[in-house]
Amino acid sequence: MKAIQPLLLAALATAAGGAIHTSSVSTPAMHFTTHSSTPLPDEGAFPSLTGATLWLNSQPLTPAALRGKVVLIDFSTYTCINWLRTLSHVRAWAEKYKDHGLVVINVQTPEFEFEKNIDNVRLASKQMGLVYPTAIDNDYAIWNAFDNHYWPALYIVDAKGRIRHHQFGEGDYEKSETIIKQLLTEAGQSGIGPELAPVHESGAEVGADWSTLKSGETYVGSARAEKFSSPGGLASSKSHVYAAPAKLDLNHWALAGDWTVGKQGTVSNKANGRIVFRFHARDVHLVMGPAEKGASVRFRVRIDGAPPGAAHGSDVDAQGNGTATEQRLYQLIRQPSPIADRLFEIEFLDPGAEAFVFTFG
Repeated sequence: MKAIQPLLLAALATAAGGAIHTSSVSTPAMHFTTHSSTPLPDEGAFPSLTGATLWLNSQPLTPAALRGKVVLIDFSTYTCINWLRTLSHVRAWAEKYKDHGLVVINVQTPEFEFEKNIDNVRLASKQMGLVYPTAIDNDYAIWNAFDNHYWPALYIVDAKGRIRHHQFGEGDYEKSETIIKQLLTEAGQSGIGPELAPVHESGAEVGADWSTLKSGETYVGSARAEKFSSPGGLASSKSHVYAAPAKLDLNHWALAGDWTVGKQGTVSNKANGRIVFRFHARDVHLVMGPAEKGASVRFRVRIDGAPPGAAHGSDVDAQGNGTATEQRLYQLIRQPSPIADRLFEIEFLDPGAEAFVFTFG
């Protein structure tokens, strides 16, 4: 998988307090204004979409068939928190400008193996309200045609089939929308108006609290695991009983109980397996789910040893209880101020939980 991080973009994300997802850049939004005469660069021809393995919500689309339309290409992988935090904006643009000639295409290019499963993608798309065309890019053909390296990434194509703007990572929403409006106007659309599209955020789609975010994306599979603190280290690809240390440093994590650590994910072999993580952020998310399709796994969350109460995320109750029924991103903690170093713990009450990556906001 391509995972190139240009140093400049990575530095910008770090300076902004963003948690950098492999192949993504996170930056806070910046104010931008333009008008219809603002010149935009020509970044090349609209690449082919023929490499899609399947299309949802549409017949296969081509650059030639889309000529005369302004097209927004949105690269996603459906469990990526950075992409999820852009989704409410993209949905709003798709709705507001669909009758003015804008076509939004979601390109689902998977990070994890389970994201290649079309049933998983269909379910996620339904849950997220994705009603516009989605190209399933399991072979990375469209990703490579665009020479893309990031989730999320937006490319805006004008009515003549030329790429006129791109946005890597979160933020700059007003700039992107203003360019969409400009290109629609240049294509002869009228009645667009100066107002920006109304955006409705909830759950994991709410933008990060960049001012307090001090924890970054952390994988729990052996291929990219860092800052693992259980005594003896990771025992890759075999059942092993782990213990959590008495103390964890900030952004370090540990396993407790019987687990099998695979390259991408880590599976609990018995009930009451735990993961502990010392973090500093408003939000805690974990990409996880049952290792076996159709199963469900009950779990319980604690923060500093107590039920989360008002700090619970959208996928748990105030007592910290929840159930994982599919492989996706779960929001486990959304805590009120003050934000400080805290100890997060998740205990899986049933065997068969598979965890992939922690993200924060």
